[in-house]
Amino acid sequence: MLKITVTPAQASKEATKTYEVLTDQEGLKLNGEEFSWDLLQLQDNSYHIIHNNKTFQVEILKADYLAKTFTLQVNGHLYTVNSEDKMDLLLKRLGMDNVNQNKVNDVKAPMPGLILSVNVNEGDEVKKGDILMILEAMKMENALKCPADGKVKAVKVKQGQNVEKNQLLILFE
Repeated sequence: MLKITVTPAQASKEATKTYEVLTDQEGLKLNGEEFSWDLLQLQDNSYHIIHNNKTFQVEILKADYLAKTFTLQVNGHLYTVNSEDKMDLLLKRLGMDNVNQNKVNDVKAPMPGLILSVNVNEGDEVKKGDILMILEAMKMENALKCPADGKVKAVKVKQGQNVEKNQLLILFE
């Protein structure tokens, strides 16, 4: 079973629709009812669909397979589609649906070394991959990058300071 939530780009929350999709040996069912369609792939991310004597031109504009989120253009209208499979739904029922979210609490020194530069200050908004500071270890410069989006709560070291392995460098809110 797959749960799909479709949200039009220019619509309110009331326009969001959720569907249950089930495939079995009998075919495809949408919200418990049989669903038939003709699907023709035109290009890599472009499809022509016929359903109930209506035609639809569908293009996948953006696909995040890890987050299971897709942006589709259907007959010129944009939609965001979020999908959850049976494992996602089970984890949600067990209260474990946010286990995979990257919530960063702190950054620690991966090795002993010298802080060459600190690129962030308290209160800064940072994005995943931003270089937080440069740590020199064994005569090599190591860029310490932010593991997830967040806001800097406190910087616990200064430029020129020696640090030990696992020493707290930055706290996030």
